[in-house]
Amino acid sequence: MRGLFRRAFAVRFVPALALAALASAACGGGSSSSPTAPSTPPATSNPCSILGNTSGVTLGILNGTACSTTSSAVVLVNVYDTIGVIGQCSGTIIAPRAVLTAAHCLADAASVRVYTGTGNSTPAASFQANPAYRSPNPSSDVGVVLMAQDLTPSPFPLLTSREPRVGEQATLIGWGKDQAGTGTTLRAGTTSVAAVGSTSLETQYSSSTASVCQGDSGGPLLVSEGGVWAVAGVTSAVTVSGSCVTATSYFAKVRDSTTLSFILGLVPNVTQR
Repeated sequence: MRGLFRRAFAVRFVPALALAALASAACGGGSSSSPTAPSTPPATSNPCSILGNTSGVTLGILNGTACSTTSSAVVLVNVYDTIGVIGQCSGTIIAPRAVLTAAHCLADAASVRVYTGTGNSTPAASFQANPAYRSPNPSSDVGVVLMAQDLTPSPFPLLTSREPRVGEQATLIGWGKDQAGTGTTLRAGTTSVAAVGSTSLETQYSSSTASVCQGDSGGPLLVSEGGVWAVAGVTSAVTVSGSCVTATSYFAKVRDSTTLSFILGLVPNVTQR
């Protein structure tokens, strides 16, 4: 079993144990036609503002906000095998023709389609999971989906100039489940960085902060650098005991040299902050 990717999503369910003992419990999926940027840090009450829209607070990503999908750089990644849909993950547009997602989302894929929130989903020209990824460790859990045509939402840059800081405000965005178990809706939530490792990042859910859940795998952990929101991590896993609440979330750190080398090898034109 692989991570927070939903057989209709994308975040890894793992027992509430130490990172070294992570064991995953679910994989992603979706449909081809259904639901399937940035300056200063947003107010906690409206994390969707970094996607350029406003909307009211709802049951969120977990403790998040339902966002408009118009011009969103965070997209739904529908994954298929040779028979049909096997899962749904989230992803981030990092260049006009490139989407960053989680490696575990692409492991069994025969084809991939990207849904931006409007119109029909678009087939990928190619996709690749980081060969350095070893399940269930979040390290190097990144994959890249390449498109034949430009995606119109403005890409997010990658955070490569510095390390994220413990206690720093961060934003989670994804298409995964909320507290009520409802998924396939774009949501954003505010949290803070709880731990910074050499290859991974952590956040901790609380009553006043957000967490990821099923369907959010591959989505971004964003921090602000120089007034611009940048991708610091890619959603990989969450510790849970029956639900995504009261969980520690884990992210593959894009600044890790192995991870960054993989991304730049496929997307040399990505913007870095």
